[in-house]
Amino acid sequence: MAEVSHSFILDNGAFSVWKSGQTLDVPGYYQWIDKWRFHPGFDWCLIPDVIEGSEEENDSEINNWPLGQIGVPVWHLNESIERLVRLANEWPRIAFGSTSGMEPGSRKFWGRMAVVMDAICSEGQPVCKLHGLRMLSIDIFTNLPLSSADSAVAALLSFMPGDRFGMYLPKRESQIANVIADRIEAHSSAPIWNPSQSITVQQELKLCGH
Repeated sequence: MAEVSHSFILDNGAFSVWKSGQTLDVPGYYQWIDKWRFHPGFDWCLIPDVIEGSEEENDSEINNWPLGQIGVPVWHLNESIERLVRLANEWPRIAFGSTSGMEPGSRKFWGRMAVVMDAICSEGQPVCKLHGLRMLSIDIFTNLPLSSADSAVAALLSFMPGDRFGMYLPKRESQIANVIADRIEAHSSAPIWNPSQSITVQQELKLCGH
């Protein structure tokens, strides 16, 4: 991937490890990042976070991070606004992590994001760069001033052909993934935070019963 990408970011896989009931090898992750950070295409990486952990546990992971500001801390939607503001003012980029009950795109998600954006945006512009974990839905990133986002949606939907893709189904899964990625790349994030956009999205979700 590094050989064919203009740039790339690296994730620690904490969520997948947590779902499998295993423990993340944090020192091993540090060593892996230390090897890759000098690659010309390397952009940044996620600092390990404790899934469903406390703010104190996640702050400890940040304090233990040994590689400076090539790392990006994760702020989870159920954490305090005070912690969010602190991280946004201390780091050049932060990542939004979802939490149970506030899955990306849900009504509770948009209600929370309205509070979040009001807290860290000045005249609609965030005080640092924002990354959205699991936020590559066009309905999400076109309404938020994200600098970047990630999701496994292209890979996942490429294995679920049929009505979810469209009328003309490519023969290979890789072709499906490319088409889905191209559809996403055809849109841009919102340039500023506009609270009225969030209200419109919430109203549409309510009409759809979400």
